[in-house]
Amino acid sequence: MDCMKVFHQNVFKPNSMKLLEIICHMGIYEYTRMLFGIKNEPVHFQRMIDTIIKEEILKGWMVVYIDDIIIYSGTWEDHVRYIDRLLKLLALGHKLSGLSLEIDQDKVAAILQEPVPKNIKEMQSFLWFAHYYRNNIKLFAHITSSLYRLPSKDVVFEITKERRDLYESVEHELTNTPVLILPDFELPFRLYIGAACSQGLGGALNQRQIVNGEPREGVICYISRKLKDSEARYGATQPQCLFLVLALGKLHYHWEGAVFEVEKY
Repeated sequence: MDCMKVFHQNVFKPNSMKLLEIICHMGIYEYTRMLFGIKNEPVHFQRMIDTIIKEEILKGWMVVYIDDIIIYSGTWEDHVRYIDRLLKLLALGHKLSGLSLEIDQDKVAAILQEPVPKNIKEMQSFLWFAHYYRNNIKLFAHITSSLYRLPSKDVVFEITKERRDLYESVEHELTNTPVLILPDFELPFRLYIGAACSQGLGGALNQRQIVNGEPREGVICYISRKLKDSEARYGATQPQCLFLVLALGKLHYHWEGAVFEVEKY
């Protein structure tokens, strides 16, 4: 297995951020997370991953070099069990079965126990968490677009009724998301294009599968994006064409060599 974006998982300490400042005509910027190319990164990440899977390494069925993990076993049953154990340790935020993908509500519950964000930093942290589940939430860009319009650091952040309502709306969506189905590449796909509005574009990739002997259509993932200022002035059909281009590019690994239909919500 190869871990994704491994170095970006590590947050810099404040005193380390200043050592990696970038000065440009727009001001001074600091990296908040590790980036590729720093001398001590591999050692730091190796230490971190060794700590996480120390027990598994000591049991003798796994070896790891930075972000590359090899699992070995004597039987097929043991191999499946070892993979399941590793995914529970490293695959954060989702529950994966042979047929479906759903949000791990235990992880969501831990975040939702926190109080309503009272400053810009806390609101950004919540939005970053919610953004991780954007494929599970219908019209995610529509729901969060107003929350992303945060004031500058020089302006006092206030929890207005509108912000609180939107925050609670995102909380509701996180705890009531549908179970997504896994794609079957032998069957045709169906792309639904939602009606565009000033907040953004939205739609879903669906597929009709046989479940327990009966045909049933399910959602593979939701797709959404907020509109740019120039795009907000488009006519009735242009945003729908824009969404089609967005979806074809974003989900090209589903379309290539496959049959699919396009429909409006």
